[in-house]
Amino acid sequence: MTDLVLTVDEAAERLRVSRWTLYTLIRSKQLRTIKIGRRRLVPVDSLTECIHNLGEVA
Repeated sequence: MTDLVLTVDEAAERLRVSRWTLYTLIRSKQLRTIKIGRRRLVPVDSLTECIHNLGEVA
């Protein structure tokens, strides 16, 4: 089964960016996340969406 959500560290690794950059994307609302308790998780499909949106801006 494929992962539906990733931790912040896993998402940063997949995008090949730092945690700082990932949190910047989250704060600027360019990357959708969910919170479960105190944990912030990144849905895998939001990574694809983010990359697509950033590609359109470039």
